[in-house]
Formats: sequence, C-alpha cells, structure tokens
Amino acid sequence: MGKKDYKNLSRLDKFFGITKNKSSLKTEIYAGFATFLAMAYILTVNPNNILFGGTADPRWPSVFIATSLGAFVGTLFMAFIAKMPLAQASGMGLNAIIGGMIGGTMGFAFSYGNAMLLVFLSGIIFLLLSVVPIGKDEDGKRVTCREKIFDGMPESVRTAIPVGIGLFIAFIGMQNANIIQTNEYTLVQFVDLTNKANWALGGVGCQAIVALFGLLVITVLSHYRVKGSVIMGILSATLLAIPLKVANIDILLGKVDGVSWAFYDNFKNYFSMNPEEGGIFLSMFTEGFNFPEGSLMICLMTILTFIMIDMFDTMGTIVGCCANANLLDKKGKPQNFNKIMNSDSLATCTGALLGTSTVTTFVESGAGVAEGGRTGLTALVAAILFFLSIFILPIFAFIPQAAAGSALIYVGVLMMSNVKNIDFSEVKESVPAFLTISMMVLSYSITNGIGLGVVSYFFINILIYIIDVIKFLRSDYREKPRLEISLVTFIVTILFLIYFLVPTI
Repeated sequence: MGKKDYKNLSRLDKFFGITKNKSSLKTEIYAGFATFLAMAYILTVNPNNILFGGTADPRWPSVFIATSLGAFVGTLFMAFIAKMPLAQASGMGLNAIIGGMIGGTMGFAFSYGNAMLLVFLSGIIFLLLSVVPIGKDEDGKRVTCREKIFDGMPESVRTAIPVGIGLFIAFIGMQNANIIQTNEYTLVQFVDLTNKANWALGGVGCQAIVALFGLLVITVLSHYRVKGSVIMGILSATLLAIPLKVANIDILLGKVDGVSWAFYDNFKNYFSMNPEEGGIFLSMFTEGFNFPEGSLMICLMTILTFIMIDMFDTMGTIVGCCANANLLDKKGKPQNFNKIMNSDSLATCTGALLGTSTVTTFVESGAGVAEGGRTGLTALVAAILFFLSIFILPIFAFIPQAAAGSALIYVGVLMMSNVKNIDFSEVKESVPAFLTISMMVLSYSITNGIGLGVVSYFFINILIYIIDVIKFLRSDYREKPRLEISLVTFIVTILFLIYFLVPTI
C-alpha cells in the first residue's frame, strides 16, 4: 500500500472517527455487510406489501427501485450527517398502511401519488420537529422538539426500550424462519418438527433448521471472537438452504417473475412519469393532489399515524442499537441524536419523492452493531450495497429470510443484556417497563410498546399522586407529595391516546 493509500485511509478514519470509537476499517466493512444482509429482505417484501398484486403488478420493478434508492439515500444520510452505524429503508407496517390505502381497504382507493404525498407531508412535519428549537437544556444548549420529547420520556420506559427491541427483533427472525408459527388456539406456536409434512424440501421444518444452523455458527464463531461471525452465519445458512430447497436457484437464473437482471428496462419505466407504465418517480406531483372525496379525516389521521410510528419506532431503534454499541451519552441519549433524527426525517421526505413508503431507521441495524460497527462507515458500506442491489437484484433476493433470521435472533440475545438496568424493585417503574417490553412483541409494534408504557406510567403515577395527596391532607404524610410526570410525558400520553382511540374512518 502506497503513501497515497495510507493518506486516504487516514482521512477516512478521521472523518468517521473509526479509531476514536475503538473500531477498524475491516470491522466497519464487515458490519456494513451484516446490516445489509439482515435488511435485504425489504427490497422484495416492500413492493409485495405495497402492491397486493405482487410481481404481476407492472409497478413492482419500479417500487423495488424506489425501495433500493430510498434505502441508499436514507442510509447515506446516516453515514455522512449522523455518522452512526445505522441503516434506513422503507418501514414494515408503514408499507402495509400504504398498501391498504392503494388497495381500497378504507372504502375507496387512493392513487399511488396520493399516498406518497401524505408520506411527504408527514416527513416535512417530522423534519420541522427535528430542527425547530423549543428550549434549552441545563447546559444552555438549544434543544429541538424531538430531543425534548426524548428527554421528557419516563426513564423506566427509556430503559426498557432496548430490551423490547431485542425481543422484537428475535421474534421477527423466528417468524421469518418459521421457527414460530401461527396457531388457531394459542396464536403462536413452535414449529411442529414431529409432522413429517413439515420436513418436505423447502418446508417450514427445513426453514427452521436453516435459521437454527445459522445461529449455531454465529454463536460458536462469536465465542472465539471471529470477525465477520454474523456474515459467516448468514452465508453458511444460505449454503445449507440450497440442498434443502429453502433457497431458490431460479432466482439467480432470473426465472422468477419480477426478479430480473434487466435493470435498464426497469429504470426506463420507473422514470417515465407515466403511472400506466409504472412511473412512480415523483408520482406525488403527477397524481398526488387529486384526493378522493370525503378523505380529509383519513388523510389527517394517516399523517398523524405516520409521524407517531416513525418518531417512536426510530427513537426505540436508535436507543436499542446505540445502547448495545455503548454509543449513549451520560444521560442515556444516543450520540448525535439530533443528527440521527434529521437524517431520519430527510429520508422520509426523499423516499416519498422517489416513490416509496416512509423510510425509517431499521432495527436490523443491530446486526451490524453486533458485528462491531460503531461509525458511519458501517452505514456507508450498507448504502453502497443497497445501490448495487438495483443492478444485481437476483443475488440479494436469493438469500432466504430464514438465513437472515439467524442474525436477528442473535441480535435479540445481545440486546437482552439491557434488562439488568431496569429497576424491578419499584412497581410504578417496573410495570410500565414490562408493558413496554412485552407489548412491542405481542402487538408486533415498537410504537405500541412505547405508547402503552408511557400511558401506563402516566395513569399509575397520577393515581399514586392523588392517593398520596389525600393521605397528606389527612396528615398521614409529613412530606408533601410530588407529581413525577413531566409536561412532555403528559403531551405524549394525550397523543398516544388519540393514536390508540381515534378511528381513521
């Protein structure tokens, strides 16, 4: 390696703070690959969720391109603005809402451009909340609305978020690998390995074995501190998936509908600005302003829903991932918090322009963190891979969800360590913490978990305060009771009650 190469590496190190964060170039690259491999499923799942017709819909390749570009740009924001090992892509759940709006499940159908305009408006509001100062902290530093919300959240809820995120990630991984399945009576169950039918090649039994094998490889390699253990686990699981027919070779051969090597044709349609040809790029301007009659309330509640989900999903995700990477400050707040939030809101706006649903920070970023990623270089590597995926879609579509699921389960294991920071000796703190953790998994939503945690904290502390005041007035207490609820907690509680109780129709 010449002097010029060393000089470039030195600049890279200085810009991202690789040595400062006790990482290395090799580790950051491995982490970027791990994050991407854990998230790659979104490239094909997002178009399927938005377009109920699947690959038969002529817009499918265009939505795939929008998904790739949205993840690329959003993750670049994280790399260069926030300089954090976090990746962004079209959020699960949010894309299903978009799919329902376009599919007509609300009684009438929105156009694709209508949906993108609502996403864009939510992103603009989100951005304003992220940049407009609302006060100062104890050090005299200006704080934004989103930072104020974070600081005012109950500590018990904030502490519980990483644990809930870890269980949620593991649950997603187990579902993707069919280790956990639906059950008519108990809702969920462990895959029935005693059923011979499940052992058919490509069946759920084989999928579960692929994921568990990948987890075994990751665990053993991590025990010996082998760099790249998560990637090796995913790739090992993928290799096992081939003879078990869990991985489909036809995808690599371009024989699966909607998964093609002909990216040039897909680009032509994507940028055509013609909805009939799949031209979803800037569709909010070509067809977005003509809303169905009687949809005003639905539009307002949809925007509020997008903002709430994006805000608290992102907040939960970054706290979880940063806690696991020791990237929290002394107040328990993620480093570069405002820059992370700015990156997230900018990604939402950009994603809407590109033609994809709300772009948000992914919990699967934890796979890269588990691999040792500590800087924005991890995000940069993941972003580059998202861009390349546009041209080599079949390769990334080939990795089965069961293989990626092994990494998600392992991330869940690592994030569970944060449970030791929860104070279970005080019930008014432990109950909200428990609800935060459990409801993330049981309701399949980070936002619901945080919401129920905050709402329960509010009402528990209000009732305790009222009872304490009554006892104080009766002279049972010498010390005047103090209400341990911040103004932020009160406002957030009201917003969550609206979110939970007000119908969109």
